[in-house]
Amino acid sequence: MEPAVSLAVCALLFLLWVRVKGLEFVLIHQRWVFVCLFLLPLSLIFDIYYYVRAWVVFKLSSAPRLHGQRVRDIQKQVREWKEQGSKTFMCTGRPGWLTVSLRVGKYKKTHKNIMINLMDILEVDTKKQIVRVEPLVTMGQVTALLTSIGWTLPVLPELDDLTVGGLIMGTGIESSSHKYGLFQHICTAYELVLADGSFVRCTPSENSDLFYAVPWSCGTLGFLVAAEIRIIPAKKYVKLRFEPVRGLEAICDKFTRESQRPENHFVEGLLYSLDEAVIMTGVMTDDAEPSKDIIPFGNNPVFRYLFGWMVPPKISLLKLTQGETLRKLYEQHHVVQDMLVPMKCLSQAVHTFHNDIHVYPIWLCPFILPSQPGLVHPKGDEAELYVDIGAYGEPRVKHFEARSCMRQLEKFVRSVHGFQMLYADCYMSREEFWEMFDGSLYHRLRERLGCQDAFPEVYDKICKAARH
Repeated sequence: MEPAVSLAVCALLFLLWVRVKGLEFVLIHQRWVFVCLFLLPLSLIFDIYYYVRAWVVFKLSSAPRLHGQRVRDIQKQVREWKEQGSKTFMCTGRPGWLTVSLRVGKYKKTHKNIMINLMDILEVDTKKQIVRVEPLVTMGQVTALLTSIGWTLPVLPELDDLTVGGLIMGTGIESSSHKYGLFQHICTAYELVLADGSFVRCTPSENSDLFYAVPWSCGTLGFLVAAEIRIIPAKKYVKLRFEPVRGLEAICDKFTRESQRPENHFVEGLLYSLDEAVIMTGVMTDDAEPSKDIIPFGNNPVFRYLFGWMVPPKISLLKLTQGETLRKLYEQHHVVQDMLVPMKCLSQAVHTFHNDIHVYPIWLCPFILPSQPGLVHPKGDEAELYVDIGAYGEPRVKHFEARSCMRQLEKFVRSVHGFQMLYADCYMSREEFWEMFDGSLYHRLRERLGCQDAFPEVYDKICKAARH
């Protein structure tokens, strides 16, 4: 009873403190207290619930039986919207705070919300090496199921809360992408409900124009209701090699060479300054070598004992509780961006990031970009090696101003035929946006499928210039 009494006393003292200081003060200036005492336990409860639910559904095989009825319900909602005069655009009814993107879309309040309750794994076919899933299935669900039967996704983005739908309609990447490409490139089929309520399945050989137009479209061509994704055999461990490298020229050369080596299953880098980096390579293996236990510097043992087993907190809950004041502070004094540029431009890109935002460490993740139709493809007719440059933190450049600094960075990315991940704040004008992305197939399909009156253009959903 004593731990319970102590916890109750702490909670009571915390509530009294909040009453005296005000909730907004606590959320802004002492956010760690709120995160540790409330959001971490709540995140754990969410994870347990969804894990148990997914396990029960798959074991009972109820998802495939219910999937058809759920799709028909979505079709019914779309047809009712059409019968009522198609007065507003449509969007999914999923609350904006549940998405992993730090941006909360205000369009949810003005558009027709179509409820899409599709969050189950439908089938695993190890002979065809395919898993068929609904769009709200998370990477955590997929990992838990596939690893239990000895399989995995070729590209497995590491955040458990990322959904299949978000990774297709947006994009996804991981340190195996130098071999397999982006998340969209391991998908073999999409199933959608279109603007008129009809159902369509598309693959590289069936309705191929729609198949290649769906990735990065942010739900503006139809509602994704299922996807088929490649799977590969998994091994028990990953053997990692960490190599410190000094000097930007040496860093770029080493990173490029490791990204081109087919025997590397995983490649990524962390850039700590213009002249210091660690290049990490990994291979899957069934054998683990004996190793010493290491306690990383900077990890407080008290925190690890009390809360370490619950981290990280869910991004969705952090968004839900951040408030408008904190959101504006993050927007003006915090950078969360992923820019995709050709590997040959890495040195120039690093200098640009250093001068424009000065955020370290920088994450480097290589990926192969096939020459395929759609919004994102190389400039030439052949596949090209690209690199995702991820900057997450507080800019240290003097007189940082979010809009002007990010527009300068976006201008550079456009100049080298690069791309900006659309989960992040985007400051481009409409003309600049379509200079970065190839909209020829996308616009043609929007006209043919009657999307103009059903869904906003992708630019209007994600760019700040269109939302303010």
